[in-house]
Amino acid sequence: MKTLSEQACFGGVQGFYSHSSTETATTMRFAVFQPPQATAGPVPVLYYLAGLTCTEETATIKAGAQRLAAEHGLMLVMPDTSPRGLDLPGDDDDWDFGSGAGFYLDATETPWARHYRMDSYVTTELRHLVNIRFNTAPDRTGIFGHSMGGHGALTIALKNPDIYKSVSAFAPISSPMQCPWGQKAFSGYLGDDRTSWRNYDATELVTNGKRTAPILIDQGTADQFLAEQLKPEIFEAACMSAGQPLILRRQDGYDHSYYFIQTFMEDHIRHHAGILKGL
Repeated sequence: MKTLSEQACFGGVQGFYSHSSTETATTMRFAVFQPPQATAGPVPVLYYLAGLTCTEETATIKAGAQRLAAEHGLMLVMPDTSPRGLDLPGDDDDWDFGSGAGFYLDATETPWARHYRMDSYVTTELRHLVNIRFNTAPDRTGIFGHSMGGHGALTIALKNPDIYKSVSAFAPISSPMQCPWGQKAFSGYLGDDRTSWRNYDATELVTNGKRTAPILIDQGTADQFLAEQLKPEIFEAACMSAGQPLILRRQDGYDHSYYFIQTFMEDHIRHHAGILKGL
């Protein structure tokens, strides 16, 4: 692991790091905020997954989470959203597929399968690296995210409830098999067999028996992607039918931006802190 930079922040340390990833066969970058409490002992760790076109810097700079994480004694980990620098055919042709759009899945189609393994990267490789290099309490881990990252947080938590004890999302792509973003990504990364897509669709996972901790979702009613891409009502109905605890808050007048995320970040940090610190 290479330290790219470290700065004092709210009594803790905001750092940016890189390492050679075996999962993606590339150099991956990630950000970690170490709260001041980490100097005294292990602290709960909370992973934030960003959305389309974003990097490890986006939420670190824009979300306003460090002050709240310092207050509650949570470590924040923010990975990049895809492998970089591969120059694969079509890797940089579209903003919603390829570079910056890894969709937190393990691709099976050529040429993506060797490198686009963001599911395994986040849940296994990065998590193990962070637990070794930083003062974390591995049994108190949570995950949240925005848009594509909200999709990732939901699916990863539902598939790994023994690892991720708390979960939330801002405006997640909650039924990707039924929206253009998801259909484009899944067909490109996973191929035409839609049965393989179900492992990366939160609505399908809940419908087919996967369960996790109570989920908090905030969704703006003025979100420009709400009707076509996000479809929270489908996920809400699936959770209600399956008995998966869900708090879905529709926030009047808010859009898809980080101004929306900043506004409700405190509620999400408190949601995770209440669960992780109570374990």
